[in-house]
Amino acid sequence: MIVVLLISTIIGAGTFIFLNTERFGKHPSGERLLRIEKSPNYKNESFQNLNETPMLTEGVGYGKVLYEFLFSSKPKEPTKALPSIKTDLNALKSEENVLIWMGHSTYFLQIDGKKILVDPVLSGNASPFSFTTKAYKGTDIYTTDDIPEIDFLFISHDHWDHMDYKTLKQLNPKINKVITGLGNGAHLEHWGFNPEKIYEGDWYDTFSFEEGFQAYVTPARHFSGRGFTRAKTLWASFVLKTPNATIYIGGDSGYDAHFKEIGEKYGPFDLAILENGQYDKKWKYIHMLPGEPFMAATDLNAKAVLPVHSGKFTLANHDWDEPFTNITEGKNEKNIRILTPMIGENINLKDSLQQFKPWWKSIKE
Repeated sequence: MIVVLLISTIIGAGTFIFLNTERFGKHPSGERLLRIEKSPNYKNESFQNLNETPMLTEGVGYGKVLYEFLFSSKPKEPTKALPSIKTDLNALKSEENVLIWMGHSTYFLQIDGKKILVDPVLSGNASPFSFTTKAYKGTDIYTTDDIPEIDFLFISHDHWDHMDYKTLKQLNPKINKVITGLGNGAHLEHWGFNPEKIYEGDWYDTFSFEEGFQAYVTPARHFSGRGFTRAKTLWASFVLKTPNATIYIGGDSGYDAHFKEIGEKYGPFDLAILENGQYDKKWKYIHMLPGEPFMAATDLNAKAVLPVHSGKFTLANHDWDEPFTNITEGKNEKNIRILTPMIGENINLKDSLQQFKPWWKSIKE
């Protein structure tokens, strides 16, 4: 009994120490917490979705999910390095309007003279452990050294595959402004960000900037948390209005009525960037299932869609290339334009006729 107690104590102490390392960030406190507590979206000491949102589908237990993950799930991963084209971000001309997808939910925009970065994860993995959730071979062609000075950094929520501690620590000197949901500034300040850089908003808050740029914090149907505690920070999508374009930055979200409301309030959209991957019927409320990105794009009144949240990490039980096949071969009744660039490939936002090859089909088993 003494040995068991000693081992348990050591494991417990080790876990406590690990969960309090800098990478996990900080929960909101002080004036930040007081502001959060006034939010209509914060109840019973946690943020809430607009509609009831179970983490798992009815009838599904965490035991089943864990068992499948450990023993029976066999999603196919790429058997060789994914193809890419590395666009030099520092060599872009100021008048170019471009988008560069960097895998999963990380992408760079240069539009109307401003440089924008979204949910950067450039450290090689999406987990508190460097040996898990590793990036596919060939997908980490960009490092923080390749990123120019950023006017606006958007952080949709604090999950590891969207808010990467190592990447953000290294990018800090290059970031001028951060736009994110309530509470996430606590992590960023803990990691050395100047609080004057951080713009935290509740759903439907507006931030207006120089030269005609506006950012709106909008709802998503998801959750947050970097450890065992959930929903202390707000998950969000965003609307970016520039002098010549309106773009929807989707973050992570299950399908729900908020897409229609956002479309009616801020649309139409020149481009909607929507999650398309890491789905499963067992967690259908917090990630969109195949076909639902088309429904969301229709609700948003979007002319074009960039599908993201795939192509770099395995976080669900589907094959790595399934999301690309579904979005390009699925029922697209509104003939919405689907953009499927390789990682690093230049999307010319001024060219509505630009075509992209089905590059995922070149990866053979």
